[in-house]
Amino acid sequence: MSLESHTPENADSSPAPPVIPQATPQATQCATELMETIPAVMQFIRTEMRGQNAALLSVPQFRVLGFLNRHPNSSLSEVAEHLGVTRATASAMTDRLVQRGFLSRIDDPQKRRQVMLNLTEVGSNQLQQSRGKTRDTIAELMQPLTEEQLLSLSAGLAILRKVFDSVESEPAS
Repeated sequence: MSLESHTPENADSSPAPPVIPQATPQATQCATELMETIPAVMQFIRTEMRGQNAALLSVPQFRVLGFLNRHPNSSLSEVAEHLGVTRATASAMTDRLVQRGFLSRIDDPQKRRQVMLNLTEVGSNQLQQSRGKTRDTIAELMQPLTEEQLLSLSAGLAILRKVFDSVESEPAS
């Protein structure tokens, strides 16, 4: 075998993997802080929502309402994927929400044997009421912050949302 057969010109013709730029130390530090902060914030929100909805909705049921608020006409498979559960589990959960009047189910005119799930007015009202109470509790916690701190936090969150909205809208690879 000659050396020529091992040259890059004769190498596998598949495209090279994309080069991912190395994160700056500031970006790495920010990512670390984000990963340490977001779970604490989400735990607070979950606890608050659970306290408000203890007799009415479980946290996974509340997550279904939130998902369908952002993604109307979703399929059962999409709900299951969002929750990280099986279709059977998602089906049982959505059945209970339909029975209680929080969700509606309509046949998908494009796909046989598939339904589209949507919030009803009752489900939307429950979601907005729970979010409003939680928002008010968080606002009370933030009351001691200065106006400058609140503006800075709002600006940072807007930037963060923009970063992650762009990732969410990209097609899966």
